[in-house]
Amino acid sequence: MQSEQPPAIGPDAGSDGFVRVRGARENNLRDVDVDVPRDAIVAFTGVSGSGKSSLAFGTIYAEAQRRYFESVAPYARRLIQQGHNPKVEEITGLPPAVALQQRRSTATSRSTVGTVTALSNSLRMLLSRAGTYPEDAEPLDSDMFSPNTAAGACPECHGLGEAHTIDQERLVPDASLTIRDGAIAAWPGAWQGKSLRDMLIHLGYDVDVPWRDLPAPDRDWILLTEERPIVEVTPLREHNARPYKGKFISARSHVLHVVNESKSETARKRALSFMRTGPCPRCDGTGLTREALAVTFAGRTIAELGAVPLTELANILKPTTELVAPESATRRHSSGETNEVAVAITSDLCARIDVLLELGLGYLGVGRGTPTLSPGELQRLRIATQLRSGLFGVVYVLDEPSAGLHPADAEPLLALLDQLKSSGNSVFVVEHNLDIVRNADWIVDVGPHAGEGGGHVLYSGPVRGLADVDASATRPYLFPAAGDATADDAGRAPREPGGRLQLGNVSRNNLIELDVSFPLGVLTVVTGVSGSGKSTLVGDVLADVVGQHVHARGDEPGTPRGGVRVAGEDQLDRIVTVDQKPIGRTPRSNLATYTGLFDAVRKEFAALPESRRRGFGPGRFSFNVAGGRCETCQGEGFVAVELVFLPGSYGPCPDCGGSRFEPETLEIAYRGKSIAEVLALSVDDAAGFLADIPAAARSLDTLRQVGLGYLRLGQPATELSGGEAQRIKLASELQRVRRGRTLYILDEPTTGLHPADVEVLMEQLHRLVDGGDTVVVVEHDMAVVASADWVIDLGPAGGDAGGKILAAGPPATVAASEASRTAPYLAKSLAAGGRRLKP
Repeated sequence: MQSEQPPAIGPDAGSDGFVRVRGARENNLRDVDVDVPRDAIVAFTGVSGSGKSSLAFGTIYAEAQRRYFESVAPYARRLIQQGHNPKVEEITGLPPAVALQQRRSTATSRSTVGTVTALSNSLRMLLSRAGTYPEDAEPLDSDMFSPNTAAGACPECHGLGEAHTIDQERLVPDASLTIRDGAIAAWPGAWQGKSLRDMLIHLGYDVDVPWRDLPAPDRDWILLTEERPIVEVTPLREHNARPYKGKFISARSHVLHVVNESKSETARKRALSFMRTGPCPRCDGTGLTREALAVTFAGRTIAELGAVPLTELANILKPTTELVAPESATRRHSSGETNEVAVAITSDLCARIDVLLELGLGYLGVGRGTPTLSPGELQRLRIATQLRSGLFGVVYVLDEPSAGLHPADAEPLLALLDQLKSSGNSVFVVEHNLDIVRNADWIVDVGPHAGEGGGHVLYSGPVRGLADVDASATRPYLFPAAGDATADDAGRAPREPGGRLQLGNVSRNNLIELDVSFPLGVLTVVTGVSGSGKSTLVGDVLADVVGQHVHARGDEPGTPRGGVRVAGEDQLDRIVTVDQKPIGRTPRSNLATYTGLFDAVRKEFAALPESRRRGFGPGRFSFNVAGGRCETCQGEGFVAVELVFLPGSYGPCPDCGGSRFEPETLEIAYRGKSIAEVLALSVDDAAGFLADIPAAARSLDTLRQVGLGYLRLGQPATELSGGEAQRIKLASELQRVRRGRTLYILDEPTTGLHPADVEVLMEQLHRLVDGGDTVVVVEHDMAVVASADWVIDLGPAGGDAGGKILAAGPPATVAASEASRTAPYLAKSLAAGGRRLKP
């Protein structure tokens, strides 16, 4: 997830209280004119791909950002990553804008909850100015309390907290072998290994006795010495071999040398197999220097304060906020925990933490790495930071702030959005959560369908007015009426399971010695408040541990893996995890290449008579291969334009016009379309155009079944949301020939989906179950929970206060549970008819 974008300044803020958009043509928007009120909460709704994000982010925010960049000096502009210029005729009344979008965090261990929220800065200042120091210790600068600075990083692990250390048992895995027979597995093979053996003989070591029988000092020297003696070696048992001088190197030194210096990935992997990765022994995994770890506040080091949940951190700091330091108090090196600085910093910290607690994020710790957070959690952290920024007159453009939130956690979010508005700001929210939409002052509904069938503003006005717009796909869910499809088959009895998968003694993260049973042959939904342990149970234990069992049939039934007892896995043949990770990290990866349908299309182009006459094979029609691609842009479709003293920009390739292919390749036409024109087709349009190609037709059919008909075949992977990537993976799985009893695992598959799209997705999941497979879903959408056969509810809270099964059974059983926080919301959904789908 990107951090919030810089404020974008609009110089023409009107006086009539509206942002007025005229002639918006971004993506699929059809020359849209719309007026959106300022100083209000405005919800942008519509089915996935309808154009709502193109309007809110691609047009309104992008234009505000463009104006901001125009106000920046040209030289400074070169240092800022700039967005695109939106296709719009005019926007008036546009204030400064800040965007908080759904983006997955980059995989860096140096980014944490504390760095995103700036809590770590305040904690560092607290330890520096008001910490308890050892006697006679000098005060430390705040940088000394950060593992991300040169001053504060542990010198051994460089602030990462993780170290690679030699595992002596791996160096010699079989102590019954002699050195001559290869006891030292870490040594190189072939000639170099024999040379090291001959050096040991020359140095007086016995290479013909079992390793375990060598004296301990000898074993330690051979494996661990830092010495590198020069030895004259006479090769043994080799005719006409001349003596030579060689340098002896211990097994440990050899492994470290290969890891640090070798250019061969194979050699490095082999060397790493003789090492173990774990907490750095010098800093105990904190990444900090010993000097910093000697300073405490409230009896805890900064690492310990960063490790506890925010709820507990607030309780540790609050006693200090209530102190009143004497006016004459001066800071002492030995203890400054009661001085005015301590009171001021802890008061500020507690105020910042309280906002995070209101957002349901109290289970997180300051030191929690952002790669372990969901996009929704990251966005809520940034919302909390914005609440403390004190900005006034800003338009906040938010991308589904409710994503990943349990209904109980979504309620405080409503209050925070109201706070942003009451502080004098406008809040534009792209949202599918109907509770958030109902709370809005205004709604802009885009549609009526996705892609080419969307791009029109169907309604812009107070929320209640949408009830009269029959064309809206949002209306029946926001204002359900008798006969609407949203109450379809609400009374269907849950399916009966065909077996059970038992997990015992599950202890991971906040799950402690948990025993749980998953019914097979049914749809199971795992619910619970944020941080209760759902993803750990399903994503880590079920997918990982059970997956090991399924793929290792030789184990005895019930054999523990990582301490977890598993039974019933013999009833499964496969486990498939359908996650939201990108299907590719560059624009060269797209929908067509990922699903494999592009291979079928290229073969069809290569089989055309004109292609055979010219000698064009399938590779000719790939923009990733030299020959058919445009060499000017290397198949990218665009080129970078570097300007002196002005920011660089991107534009369509001047030779191929963005098609990615060279002219001769584009002369080949299949049913009147070039390969570039085929890639520009939507899935819906391509389904008819490529119906005669069985492999492509099968892929396109499954993509439409999961509601992705609006995507273009050549749409780059970098433009796809996590939810779209997940549904593409599901479609790829659905198109395969069935191979047996499969367990499908999905983590919040409804993220980013309009309720109408959820209907389509759930129909496919129910089809899998009806075909004999098992589906386990982590989900917060109560309509999805209501449509399940079995529900497992975790809680009662997040972090250490969670990890327990509060209720398990059919939806009606869980809805009646008094211990479950999910129960009242599930009961409400069941009473409203839910969104059950016919089997």
